[in-house]
Amino acid sequence: MATQDPGPTTVQPLTTDTWDLFAGLVERHRGIFGGCWCVKFHADRDDRVPGYDGNRAFKRCLVEEGVAHAALVVREGEDGPEAIAWAEYGTPAELPDIHHSKQYLADLAAEGDREPDFRVTCIFVDKRFRQHGLVTVALEGALGLIAEAGGGVVEGYPHIPGERRLSSSFLYNGTRAVYERAGFEFVRPKGMKNTVMRRTVAAA
Repeated sequence: MATQDPGPTTVQPLTTDTWDLFAGLVERHRGIFGGCWCVKFHADRDDRVPGYDGNRAFKRCLVEEGVAHAALVVREGEDGPEAIAWAEYGTPAELPDIHHSKQYLADLAAEGDREPDFRVTCIFVDKRFRQHGLVTVALEGALGLIAEAGGGVVEGYPHIPGERRLSSSFLYNGTRAVYERAGFEFVRPKGMKNTVMRRTVAAA
């Protein structure tokens, strides 16, 4: 299915000031991956209520506390600015609940390695604008915001696609090729078809 050219875009950080842009993108897709609201990788807390509305309130709370970060890709739509992609990033303390975490931590211990300063855990693109390179734009936007935050070692956990085409829900963190083009290097496998990729980002 043909998608629309998004035209010029800018990158804005997820804050309380840009919450409505983020929320608009999530709401247009009915909560993203079954009402997730991009809270999956955050640590669970007693004040989180399950479900669409609970996830929305929890994410909003994390943004207000300054512990939920994302690069929002924004275009000027007919009715004003709208977010059409994002890349979620944060420290391991902010985003501890990655997939295959037991294997990941065991591999770190076995290799005498350490967790990164930041990790990119989710990239999502509006269905209307896919196949226009916005995964790369979102990822580069996140790296730019990480540089502004002081830089450091950054990890991503992209998928290695096989012969069978997968839905976007299985490609929640992009592909290995996208990360390689952004300067990441392969570190080790994670799970069946995911990887640990890493690069160092200099402080801005």
